[in-house]
Amino acid sequence: AVLSRGMQASKTENTKKAEPFCWLSVAKHKTSSDIINEARNVLRTVGTQRPFTPTDGQRKLFGSGFSRGPQNRPPSVFSLHASSFDLAESRPVSGVRLRPLDHKPIVITSAKDEDSSVFLPKPPADAAEARKVSSARACLFRTTSLGNLFSAKVIPPDQNKEKLDSEEPAVVMHNLGRSNNYLAEQRLHTPFNDESRQLICNEHVSRSGSEDFMGGTAEKCLFQPREESDQMKMPSTNSSWPRSSGWKRRVTGLEDETRINEWEDEEVFWHIKIVPILHELKKIEDNIENLCLACTKLYQALNEGNMLGKRFKRRRELLKTLYKLVDIDSDPLCLKLAKIILAMKVDGKNLLSACKLAFKICRNEKNDYIIQNDRLLGCLLEVLRNEDLQKNNEALLYCMGAIKFMSGNAVLLNEMVNKGAVEMLLQLMKQINNIKENDTYFSNLGHLLVQLTATLRNLADLPPARCQLLCGGAVSELCVALEQRGSDKDVCTYVVRMLSKLSSYNDFCAALADCSRCYVLFLALLNKHQKQQDLVIRIIFILGNLTAKNNQAREQFFKEKESISTLTSLFQTYYELDLNAQPRHHDREGKGKNHLKHPSEAEDVLIKLIRVLANLSIHPNVGATLAATHRVVELLVAVLEYKSIDDCEELVINAATTINNLSYYQVESSAVQDKKLHIAEMLLKLLMSDNMDGVVEAVRVFGNLSQYHEICDFIMQKKIYKVLIALLDSKNQDVCFSACGVLLNLTVDKNKRAFLMEEGGIGKLVDCLQDFGPADWQLACLICKTLWNYSENITSAASCFGGDADTLLVLLPSLLDEKVALDCSLAGDVRDCHRLHWEREFKPVAEKLLDRIQSHHSFLPAVPITTPF
Repeated sequence: AVLSRGMQASKTENTKKAEPFCWLSVAKHKTSSDIINEARNVLRTVGTQRPFTPTDGQRKLFGSGFSRGPQNRPPSVFSLHASSFDLAESRPVSGVRLRPLDHKPIVITSAKDEDSSVFLPKPPADAAEARKVSSARACLFRTTSLGNLFSAKVIPPDQNKEKLDSEEPAVVMHNLGRSNNYLAEQRLHTPFNDESRQLICNEHVSRSGSEDFMGGTAEKCLFQPREESDQMKMPSTNSSWPRSSGWKRRVTGLEDETRINEWEDEEVFWHIKIVPILHELKKIEDNIENLCLACTKLYQALNEGNMLGKRFKRRRELLKTLYKLVDIDSDPLCLKLAKIILAMKVDGKNLLSACKLAFKICRNEKNDYIIQNDRLLGCLLEVLRNEDLQKNNEALLYCMGAIKFMSGNAVLLNEMVNKGAVEMLLQLMKQINNIKENDTYFSNLGHLLVQLTATLRNLADLPPARCQLLCGGAVSELCVALEQRGSDKDVCTYVVRMLSKLSSYNDFCAALADCSRCYVLFLALLNKHQKQQDLVIRIIFILGNLTAKNNQAREQFFKEKESISTLTSLFQTYYELDLNAQPRHHDREGKGKNHLKHPSEAEDVLIKLIRVLANLSIHPNVGATLAATHRVVELLVAVLEYKSIDDCEELVINAATTINNLSYYQVESSAVQDKKLHIAEMLLKLLMSDNMDGVVEAVRVFGNLSQYHEICDFIMQKKIYKVLIALLDSKNQDVCFSACGVLLNLTVDKNKRAFLMEEGGIGKLVDCLQDFGPADWQLACLICKTLWNYSENITSAASCFGGDADTLLVLLPSLLDEKVALDCSLAGDVRDCHRLHWEREFKPVAEKLLDRIQSHHSFLPAVPITTPF
C-alpha cells in the first residue's frame, strides 16, 4: 500500500497488490480526540506577548490617553494652602449629655458633718472674681464621670488615730500631671502624723498665673501635706503618661477605686505634654528639620494620650496650628502634617484637603523613601476603610490616587499586601458596583474606579496578592464593572488592562473562562469601541489566552451571537488601517535587517486577532466552520500578500499558522481548498526568505496542502522539494517531521519518487531515523512510511536504497527490539505514551519495510552492527 502522512494501510496482509491511497480516501470516521492526538504540530495554538502599557513619565491622577477632558475630571495639579482647610469643621464631636444631679450638694462646714459628702464653694459675686475662680477651681475640686464633686476633707488634729487612718483624705490635684500620680501614691503608702494630715492650698490664682499655666510652666496650686511641702518635687514631664481610659486612683475613705474624669485627665495631659510641643512648632517655623521632629513628637504624644480621633476637646486648637504649617513648602513636613490630620479623623473639606496633601506628596517619586519610613499608607487605608463612599467620593479619589502612586514602589507594594489592601480594595469595588447608573454619584465614582483598578493591576504582580484576588472574587467584580460602565472608555480600559495581566496566569484564566458572561461583555465592548486600539488589543489578548488551552472556552465563545462576524469586522478594520500605512512601513526597510522593528498599533491588533482565530480552529467544529468562512481565509491570505516577513515577522507567521490549522479540515466548502494554489504561491515567498521560522511554518502548510495533486505538481515545478530535503539536515526533530510529511505525500505519486535518490534524500531520511527514532516514534513512523512508498516497485534493495540498504537492515531490527528501543528511565505517563506510539504507529510499518528489504536483499552483512546509535 502507498502510505500518506498520518495514515495506515487499509488492506490486509494477504492482499497481493495493495492499491495506493492518500489522506483524502480515509473511510474511517475519526473522533475529536483522534484528530487532536494525531495532528501533532499540524494544529497549533499561537502565543504572543502581552500588550505593552507604557509608564507615564510623571505621576498623575489621570495619565495620557484618557478620553476624559480636563474639564470632566479632577485635576492632578492644584494649589494647597492653610486656607484650603475649614476650621469650623474641626470641632470635636459632642459627648453624651449628662443628666442633672438628682440631689443638692451639701457644703461641709466642719469635720463633724459626717453625712456631708460634697464640698461646694459659693459662686463669686462679680465677673472678675468668676474668672479667677474658673482658673483655680481645678486645683480645688474634681468631678467624677457621674458629675459628683469630691472634696479634700479637712481633718482636725485632735481626732483619734484610728479614725484618721480609716478616713485618709483624698488629695486631688487637677492640673499637675505626673506630680498628682506621684503624690497620690506617696500618700497611700506613707504613714502620716496628725499634723501632716492637715492640708493646705498654696495657691496663686491670678490672670497672669493662668497664662503661665497655659504656657506649660509649673503650676503653684497644689494640695500637699504641710510638713512635706518643701520636699515634694514635680517629676519630669517627659515621663510616660498613662492612658486616660485606664488610669485609676484610690480615693481616701472609700474601699473601691473610681476612674478620674476623662476630660480632666485630657486637660492635664494637654498642658503637660501637648502645649509645649505646640509652642515649639510656633517658635521654629524656619527650621524644617526641627519642625518635622516636633511633629513626630506630637503624633507620639497624641497617640500616648489617646487623643487621636474626634473626641478631643482641644482638637480645634490643635488642628488650627497644624493647618497653618501647611503653607510651609516642604514635602517631609507636609507628610508629617497629613499623617496627624488624617489620624484626627477630620471630615468634609478638611478630609479632602488632607487627602490632597497626601496625594501631592506621593506624586513625587523622590518622596517614596520618606513615605516608607513614616508609614503614611496605614492612614490612607484607614480613610478607605472608614469614610463614606458617596459623601466623600472626591476625598477618596485623591486618597486612592496617592495609594496608586505608592503601588509603583516595590517596598510599598509589599507593605500594601501585608496590610490587607487587596481585600479592602475589593470591598471598595463591590461598594462602587452597588451604585446604580441613575445615582448622582455614579459618574464621579468612575474616576475612583480608574485609580482602584490601576492599583490592583500593580498588586497583581505579587503572587500573594493574586491569590487574594482570586479568592476574593475579583474576576466577578471586574466583569460587573465592565457591564455597568461599558460606555466609560477609561474605566473599561483600566479594567481590561487588569484582566489582560491576570489572564496570563493559568488559575485566573480558568476562573475567567468559567465566567460565562465575560464573552458577551467582551464582544459588546469590541463592537462599541472598535477603533479604540488600546482597549481592543487587550480584549483580543484576553480572548487569545482564554482559547489557548481551554476547548470549552473555544466552543462557548464561538456560540455567542455574531462572535465570528465581530472578529471578521475587526480584522477588516485594522487590515485597512495597516494597508493605508504601508508607505511608512516601507520606509523602515532602509534601516537594515538588524534594526529592531516594533509592530505598529494596527499590526499589533492583527497579530493578536489572528492568534484568536488560530486558537479557535483547534476545536474540530469551530475549525471546520472557520475553514469554510471565505472572508476569514481571504483576509489571512491578504496578510501574506501585502506583508513581508521583514516588515512584521510575528504577523506573517501567525497568519501562516492559522492557514495551516484551517487547511487541516477537509470540508466540502473549504475556502482553503478553493484558494490552495494562490496560498501555495504566497507560501513560496515565505519559504524562500532568510527567516527560518517562516520557512518551517510554510513547510507545515505544504504538509497539509500537498495532499492535493495540484500542490504536489506545484512543489515539483518550483523545486520546493530541494528545500524540503535540505531541511532533513536540521537538528530539530519538529522541522524534520514537517519536511518529512511533505515528502511522504509527494511519494504517493510513483512518477515523483525518483527525486529522493537524486537529491540524496534516502540517506538523509535514514540519518534522521537513526538520530531521532528512539526519541520520537511518530517521526520514525513517518520516515518508514516515506521509504515504504518510495520502494513500492522495488526489484533490488541495493538498486532501490543504494548503500543505505545495509544500514536499514541493521537499524530497523534494533528499533523493533522492545528492550532496546523503549527507555525504561522515562516517567510512567511518558513511558506509556512512548510505548503506545511505538506499538501502534512505528512497529507495523517498520516490520513491513524490513520484510520488504530483506526479501529483496541478496546477502546479509557478515558483522552485524549491534549498537547503531
